[in-house]
Amino acid sequence: MPSLDDEADGLPVDPDIELRTGDPPATATERSREHQSQMAIVVAVGIGGAFGAVARYAVSLGIPTATAGFPWSTFVVNVTGSAFLGLLLVVLVEQFPRGRLTRPIVGTGVVGAYTTFSTFEVDAVNLVRGGHPTTAVIYVTASVIAGLVAVWAGMTGARALLQIERQLQEDM
Repeated sequence: MPSLDDEADGLPVDPDIELRTGDPPATATERSREHQSQMAIVVAVGIGGAFGAVARYAVSLGIPTATAGFPWSTFVVNVTGSAFLGLLLVVLVEQFPRGRLTRPIVGTGVVGAYTTFSTFEVDAVNLVRGGHPTTAVIYVTASVIAGLVAVWAGMTGARALLQIERQLQEDM
């Protein structure tokens, strides 16, 4: 099974993308099946997105941000989302590579709707417009660094957990 470490032309292998060789579907039945498959993924992303959006809104209610204050709710959402996505991708690619709808539902849908790059940008612009450029720079810098560290920690943690699981299975 491919893992995130596998490389083809220097890029990670994405098990959700079927690299086709040959002609596109020729028959109406083949085209219909492909269309149904794509629609299932679209619906899965939408369902996951509903959960992610509600979770993001709940965090914003739980961690309100004062005007011109550090946007803690967006920061928390983006950092925790980055960590979860790092963990999720390793587990799904290395442990469950054949789950066709899992990555679209959880990765794109839930985590994609939970995290929010556009709100991150609006928060930064609003801080600058409100006369708080230092807070904006701290927010942007902290968000990028913490997000990268969170993805790394999620991926590293997932690999460590998978390694422990493999060792436990070998010992049995």
